[in-house]
Amino acid sequence: MQRQSLVEVRVLYFAKSRDLAGTAEEIIKVPDRVTSQLLLEIITDRHIELKTIQQNLILAVNQDYISEESGEIQLSTGDEIAVIPPLSGG
Repeated sequence: MQRQSLVEVRVLYFAKSRDLAGTAEEIIKVPDRVTSQLLLEIITDRHIELKTIQQNLILAVNQDYISEESGEIQLSTGDEIAVIPPLSGG
């Protein structure tokens, strides 16, 4: 069984996710191998207010969108996670 390590990643919050999280960015420690669902849970557990829009949030790792279909993701210290809320307007 492979042991997981923790890595420090930079999380960026945009638009409504920034308002709900109360910050534009932060550095957090996460497992080096995660699924998109686990990563989203880690972030929304830190900022409970984000749970109100959790189903609509989009995540990107180093500017590449990820989803449940992405499977397990390998993260490294210094990676950038973007938390993008649903876009609205017209």
